[in-house]
Amino acid sequence: MAFPSLIVVSGPPGSGKTTLAHLIAQGVGCPAICRDELKEGMVHAHPGFVPGPVDELNLRTLPAFFGVVEYLLRAGITVVAEAAYQDKLWRPGLTPLLGLAAVRLVRCRVDPDTVAARIRRRYEENGLRAAAHGDLDHLAEVRERTLNFDPITLDVPTVDVDTTEGYSPTLPELITFAGERASR
Repeated sequence: MAFPSLIVVSGPPGSGKTTLAHLIAQGVGCPAICRDELKEGMVHAHPGFVPGPVDELNLRTLPAFFGVVEYLLRAGITVVAEAAYQDKLWRPGLTPLLGLAAVRLVRCRVDPDTVAARIRRRYEENGLRAAAHGDLDHLAEVRERTLNFDPITLDVPTVDVDTTEGYSPTLPELITFAGERASR
């Protein structure tokens, strides 16, 4: 019997996850659920919100993210799920979903200097980023946070992607990896 796929796109902040997740979703033909986009939607409903490392909306985003992903999988919908969660947050959220979908991991890797440049650029280009996320306030720590990022590890098909300049493996290869059909 065929069942949906869950394509997980993960990596440190600024590693190109959201862009890649949307490209994979478009190539596979499914929705992308992106953690930061959910939080930005929450911020929109809370005028005057001030982001912090452990703010109220960060705490509410985690169950909302996994709840939406689970709902779509139970409806038989293949989905791309994207977040900068490390293994300690991904694993407990994904483990209950392993019986609902064929899970594939796409782990983004990039050097800290590229991460810092991307974070600066996205704050300049998108004021909503500053309103919802505190990444720019922690730019001095980006090198350490990128180097010490603990990637998700599950016993499922996994590909590591260098996102420094384009994608290696290439986007068509990643779409093929993500779109491979699974059956029970």
